[in-house]
Amino acid sequence: MKKVINTLLGVTVCLVTLSACNNVENKKNKDMTTHEHADKESVYACPMHPEVTGKQGEKCPKCGMDLKAVNPENAVAYEVQLTTSPQNVEAGKPAQLKLAVKQNEKMVALDILHEMKLHLMVVSGDLIWFRHIHPEEQADGAYAITETFPAGGKYLLFSDFKPSGGEQTLNKQEIDVQGKSSPVNNDISTKFISKVDGYTVTLLNGSDFKTNKTQHLEISIEKDGKKLIEKDLQQYLGASAHIVMIGKVGKEFLHIHPVSDSRFPVFAQTQIEKAGIYRMWAQFKIDGKVHTADFTVDVTEGKKGENEDKSHAHHH
Repeated sequence: MKKVINTLLGVTVCLVTLSACNNVENKKNKDMTTHEHADKESVYACPMHPEVTGKQGEKCPKCGMDLKAVNPENAVAYEVQLTTSPQNVEAGKPAQLKLAVKQNEKMVALDILHEMKLHLMVVSGDLIWFRHIHPEEQADGAYAITETFPAGGKYLLFSDFKPSGGEQTLNKQEIDVQGKSSPVNNDISTKFISKVDGYTVTLLNGSDFKTNKTQHLEISIEKDGKKLIEKDLQQYLGASAHIVMIGKVGKEFLHIHPVSDSRFPVFAQTQIEKAGIYRMWAQFKIDGKVHTADFTVDVTEGKKGENEDKSHAHHH
């Protein structure tokens, strides 16, 4: 068994429904997540942008999140331990991934969050291959799942969970898969239309993605010449759809859950902090099957103060 202990640096990253949950810069195998405990001497900071501080009741100007009380001296560290079986993971062969969330070497209980206790997004280093999976709880309190990687190379694992009594947390890890690598894909051209399982899924405003604003995600779904509406979709993880965005260069991570809108079957709002190329995966469920559409967007730098819309984000 190969043990990898990742400790997220800094404060707990609190994911936000419809608000971008950007992963802070992590060091491989040296990342630490923390759960802040507030007291009367606490300062207030943004869970997603810890460099932003202020007073109680204020909001982060970057993402609109409420500032949370933070007392670094009382921070409690969580460790996410990853083991793989077999020890050397090979492309094309099933491998078990097992994650254990611990505090002071003891297992930490997790609450159900968006219908699951642990969400795991696995993506290839070139952001072409994507999987959203849900490891199952084991008798020892860890979470395990079997996955087969399509090619050799580096893969990123983003796990999303909420410790009981703690804040919703994002953890990033990396694993190396042995075997023949896929050809290097340097194609950074934008992609706003995705055809999957007979559905044509379109990111209608894909050419208008900018930073420094409340960014809308307007997605249409069509099949056999019929445009679908929200009621044609089944609930998936407690929402009409599920969206993930990851930056191509810095691997910034945004976790988005849509809200209802009469104009589009899938509609969301988020905040994108850094300009650049992003890959996006939108998942929706129809007739019991989950379909995954992928897009590529080029986020440009927006003018500061351009944000005039109020985010519909629901904070956790």
